[in-house]
Amino acid sequence: MSSIADNRVKVMHGVNLDMLGKRSEEHYGDLTLTDLELQIEKWARELGLEVIFFQTNHEGEYVEQIHRLSEGADGAILNPGAWTHYSYAIHDAAEIAGVPFVEVHLSDVQAREEWRARSIINDIAIATISGKGPEGYKEALGLLARELEER
Repeated sequence: MSSIADNRVKVMHGVNLDMLGKRSEEHYGDLTLTDLELQIEKWARELGLEVIFFQTNHEGEYVEQIHRLSEGADGAILNPGAWTHYSYAIHDAAEIAGVPFVEVHLSDVQAREEWRARSIINDIAIATISGKGPEGYKEALGLLARELEER
């Protein structure tokens, strides 16, 4: 059974997600990263979760943050961006991180270019959510809240 402290979720945005609001509205909508994080924070509060945000365009820095997940988070939401499709380093780091995570993508990666259909991390995620826009993060928070409650 979880304790009241088991409520910290790190939301990790990867490469090019800092460019939300400038990227294709068809795939990413018109929210900026700040807008998205404010919405995620609201949903998290409703579920009794504390969120910590991180974004980088540097793969090694992303990996280092995953290595330290268990030091400051009980669960995570990972949206590595394009790294999702080829970064075995991110896969390996997530595999040893010791916290449950949900993979999230704003766009429907299965309906886009062929190379985007492959995820390197979906085999170790508790779930993959794709194509639901910001609502995908809400769904991921709900999944993590239930997962953390069961611990």
